[in-house]
Amino acid sequence: MCDTYNKQFMELAIKEAREGIKDRDGGPFGSVIVKDGEVVASGHNHVLSHNDSTCHGEVDAIRKAEQNLGTYDLSGCEIYTTGEPCPMCLAAVLWANIDKVYYGCRAEDEAKIGFRDMKFSEMLGENPNLPDGFIQERDRELCLEVFDEYEKMDKTIY
Repeated sequence: MCDTYNKQFMELAIKEAREGIKDRDGGPFGSVIVKDGEVVASGHNHVLSHNDSTCHGEVDAIRKAEQNLGTYDLSGCEIYTTGEPCPMCLAAVLWANIDKVYYGCRAEDEAKIGFRDMKFSEMLGENPNLPDGFIQERDRELCLEVFDEYEKMDKTIY
């Protein structure tokens, strides 16, 4: 799989995450979906604002991308996300046929700020059979900045 990582898109995902925590929509999880070098959608966590446990940043961005492109098939797209996708989000990415995942913070970083992703990964199995290079960690230190901002806030943990 070709590596087309672009730090600019991760910076946009971080911007989405900051918007979400500023508005108290949910945790510090922002995502951007890119096709042919162009942003087709962005989203962030809306678990609290929508009272929707499934509205993680990746899912929000996928829903918007599918609407914007008029298709449920996001083949040819990549997703940039501030946190390692939880099992639900990873499954959504696979269902949407997204070609590549770039994430910033690890599941253990998410656990440090109160999120249960590692618990679910342990329950469901930590080693999904994914193609080589499909999911890659990038710019962790940059993404940790927004996690640190979130950790210092007065917030609702879910």
